Amino acid sequence: MIDDIITYDKTLFVYLNNLGSHEFDFIWIILSNKLTNIFLYIGAVLLFFKSNNLKSTGILVLLISIMILFTDQTTNLFKDGFSRLRPCHDPFVSDITRLVKESCGGLYGFFSAHASNSFALAIFFIGIFKKKYKYLIPFFLTIAFSIGYSRIYLGVHYPLDVISGSVYGIFIGSIFYRFWKRLSLFAKN
Repeated sequence: MIDDIITYDKTLFVYLNNLGSHEFDFIWIILSNKLTNIFLYIGAVLLFFKSNNLKSTGILVLLISIMILFTDQTTNLFKDGFSRLRPCHDPFVSDITRLVKESCGGLYGFFSAHASNSFALAIFFIGIFKKKYKYLIPFFLTIAFSIGYSRIYLGVHYPLDVISGSVYGIFIGSIFYRFWKRLSLFAKN
């Protein structure tokens, strides 16, 4: 059964990856760029600061930093533990993979750190902004989904890598948001 899932995952990857077009490559490269995402979330922090004090904002930035560090490092533990080759390193699909960037990253890809980090941030910020800026919910989700898909488009992750990373990110983002709710009571005093 697991072999069937992996075969389907590889088949779906080849299909989705080969839907790409050179005219749109730059969009997915930009979306997948960590610097682009840093600017997006700096904007979210500034929006938070607009209606909160410096102490709350400082605690928010510290908690986000810890969340990203935790998510990123635990994702690397999973990658090393599962040792699933990225598509660009997998001899069964690398010849038919449309690799958009020159490098494809580390040897292992299960699961996607981009997906886990982007969904952790999305869920965290959705929790923070859901009352005052609920119109931002689709924005955060669209960004997270787009970053996840960009990893397939660029040829560096299988769909299951992205889905698993997304689920993990949702879990971590929810936990850190709950922690934030407790910390924010302290920050207001």
